[in-house]
Order: sequence, then C-alpha cells, then structure tokens
Amino acid sequence: MELKTWKYAVSAIQELNPYLPGKPIEELERELGIEAGTTIKLASNENPLGASPKAIAAIQAKLNEYNNNPTDRMRTLELYPDGSGHHLKQKLADKLSTDNTRISTEHITLGNGSNDILDLIARTFLTIRRDAVFSEYAFAVYPIVTKAAGAGRHIAKAHPTDHTMPYGHNLKAMLHQIRGNTHIVFIANPNNPTGTWLNSDELEHFMQQVPVHVVVVIDEAYCEYVDHIAYPNTLEWLDNYPNLIVTRTFSKIHGLAGLRIGYSVSSPEIADLLNRVRQPFNVNSLALTAAEAALDDDEHVEKSAELNRRGLQQWEQACKQRELDYIPSVGNFITVKVGENAQLIYEAMLREAVIVRPVANYNLPQHLRITIGTKEQNERCIAALDKAMKL
Repeated sequence: MELKTWKYAVSAIQELNPYLPGKPIEELERELGIEAGTTIKLASNENPLGASPKAIAAIQAKLNEYNNNPTDRMRTLELYPDGSGHHLKQKLADKLSTDNTRISTEHITLGNGSNDILDLIARTFLTIRRDAVFSEYAFAVYPIVTKAAGAGRHIAKAHPTDHTMPYGHNLKAMLHQIRGNTHIVFIANPNNPTGTWLNSDELEHFMQQVPVHVVVVIDEAYCEYVDHIAYPNTLEWLDNYPNLIVTRTFSKIHGLAGLRIGYSVSSPEIADLLNRVRQPFNVNSLALTAAEAALDDDEHVEKSAELNRRGLQQWEQACKQRELDYIPSVGNFITVKVGENAQLIYEAMLREAVIVRPVANYNLPQHLRITIGTKEQNERCIAALDKAMKL
C-alpha cells in the first residue's frame, strides 16, 4: 500500500500555490536548443546593467583574501558569516539617516532577500486565528506567506481601469477589509506587477486610520526607480507609527539578486521580534560584503535609474504606436495588455530567445510584464512582440 505522506502536511501548505519565477535563460536554451548566450531575459525585473561594479570588486577582493591567506582562520569561507550583519547594518543606518530621522542598527533586520523578511513578518504576526489584507493585484509573495502561516486573507479590489492609477492599490477598499483579527496589511509601493504607486499624502492618511494593532508593511523593492517629488519617505514616519515596517532589497537597482539580500526598517521593538524568528546566518558572507560596497555606489544607482527612465519612455512610445494598452509604471518594468492570446504570445517570444513574464497568476491573463532593459534589449523585445502578435 502506497503511503501518501504528503497528506500529513499542514492543510494550508497542501493548498499553497508556489511562487512562479521567471523562466531561467539556461532552461530556455536547453529546451529549445537556442545558442547559449543569445537569449535576453526581461522577466524578473533584474538590472540590465548588472551588479554594482563596486560590489563586484569587493567580492573579488574578499575572495583574493581567502586565496592568499589559506592559513588565516579569520578569513576562510568555512567560517559562518557575521550573524548580526553588524557592519552592513551600521552602514545602512548611516545611509538611511537624514536630518529628520535617525536610523540606528536597532531598527534594521537583514534577510535572505526581502522575500525572507516578508516571511519573517508573517511568521511573527500571523496565526490561524488572524488574517492579512492586500490588494488584488499585489505581489504574489503576500498570499504565499500569509497562507503558509495558516492565516486568512482579505483581498481589496484595486482601482478600476479608468482610474488615474489603473489596477493600483485602493486604500479605502483596503481599510474596509481590516477587521478585528487583522494583524498585517501588505502594501507594495511601487507595486509589482502593475508598477502603480501611492503618494505621500494618501499613504500617510491611510496610516493614520489603521488600528495600532495592525502592522503595515510597505514593500519598497523598487523605490530607487521612482522619480516623483510626491513619493513618500516612509522612514521619516517610524517615530509616529510604531506599527510600520518598511522593506527594501539589494536585488533590483543594486543588481545583487543572485546573492539574495534585503532588509527591513521598523521600530526597534518590531526589529527585535523579527530577529528572534530570523534564522541564524541567513545572509552569507559575500552578500554582506557586496551589499556594503553597493551602498557606496551612487553612480551605479544613478545610471540604472536614468537608463530605466529612458527605457520606460521607449516602451510607452512603442505601446502608443501599436495602440496597446499598458499600465503606467514607475518601476523597472511595464505591464502590457496584449489580448486573449497572451500565453501564446509569450511562448512565441520564447522561440525568439526573448523571455518576458506572463501574469495570469496575478489575475491579469491578457497582460505580459516586461522588464525594462537596455535600449538594444528593448528594441529586440519590441520586435519579438511584434512578430509574436502577428502569428
């Protein structure tokens, strides 16, 4: 008799729909016999300029230390990393502090990517008797970590397509979803996969109305790409809202997605709770080294943001010329409505060695999300889209 051990897993886990990553380049080239190195991937919102040069140099220097000092037991890879991430947290605190806000290391929690932080938050504040609120087109990790914790989910309707921020977070609807057993509200600003955003006035007005027992998580993975004066500096709100957690990442504009490192900034009390749940040594030594160096690379950040601004304009113009609806974005991606054959168009683009992202799992079955690449990558992607849509 076959023993189906999966039946003994927690029911919430059995019912969980896993995260669907963008298709890896190597997998596509292997499956379709595409020449290695000819594929472009514009599916996962990675930085087309690559990692921060200063971060790469710091990693190389660290590895050289290991190679040149094989007997130095303080410099070898078999030793665990600094579990507290002290130097990175100190550098983050200095970088994030302003005249209006003083950030200390006690405000910061480090994660194996900001997704790790989102999971820590869910495990800290959610149970089977509690629930979380998020928008209907919000980042896929929010329902995953919520359900994994056994908690309930209340999904707020987003703005309609004729709104000035189509598909964006409707904060009034989100407030309406908050109940007595709600303990987390997840907000992505800008949001993935829509690229929509919330300005400072509307978001702080929302914070003022949220009950103090509800933790508000503002996920700012794409914040460095936003070029609007009304975009909020949420770190300046920490003293006024002890229930606020801001999450950020080194995966996007800093180009360190392969190293998996992110962080949150919150009250010291919340940070203490998250650090109790956090796995020991959840950030590796090279990631810590790279992130520290990336914080010094303002030139790379500025170049990446400028390239993205030009790329967004390039895509918006292309969409208008083709009369394709798109969701106005301030992130490093654009979500384009290509019609009922979106999946077939995606597959046809794969055969052109261009990887984009279908978003039917976000209830956007007629859309494709396309990462902003270099000018040349964008041109090639547009040409592949044109060809695919004619099939």
